[in-house]
Amino acid sequence: MTAWVRGRVQGVGFRWWVRARALELGLTGAATNLPDGRVEVVAEGEREHCSRLLELLRSGDTPGQVASVTERWDEFRGAFSGFVER
Repeated sequence: MTAWVRGRVQGVGFRWWVRARALELGLTGAATNLPDGRVEVVAEGEREHCSRLLELLRSGDTPGQVASVTERWDEFRGAFSGFVER
């Protein structure tokens, strides 16, 4: 699953928070700052755990302020061995 998070999400500990939640859910992937101010979250693992991460991203309990989250679902690729902040 790839999610693009828009709002005040850079420079507020958002990627660290995403990484912590993803690891709690047993997911692998990455949270990456994009040049346009969004954060791209790529998560691999069980679909229900990815769905839970999406719920958390939209919960309002994140660092900063999330304005919107757009997601795309793909097949599991196994491209990650942990969860990293970029």
